Amino acid sequence: MMFAVAIIAVLIALTLAVVRALAGPTAFDRLLAANNIGTSAIMLLALFGFMTDRPEFLDIGITYVLLNMIGTLAVLKFFRYGALGHAQDLNRDSDPR
Repeated sequence: MMFAVAIIAVLIALTLAVVRALAGPTAFDRLLAANNIGTSAIMLLALFGFMTDRPEFLDIGITYVLLNMIGTLAVLKFFRYGALGHAQDLNRDSDPR
């Protein structure tokens, strides 16, 4: 019963995050909402695994956590540099050590 209440609470949070992703005025608001959607989906997966006594869902959740983190870092790098493959500026005076 408690897992069902927790799943409903996470579904409400997920719905609010989707609304924020659609209405967010800036790209960073949308990115934060997308990250929140991924986290909520992982929480739903873990809660469902606990509710059905299937611990395999936690392994899948850990994989989704890593994908969510890497995806967020990739999008942030794209926002900062304009591309995912950023070459160093060779015209700078730098110490070769």
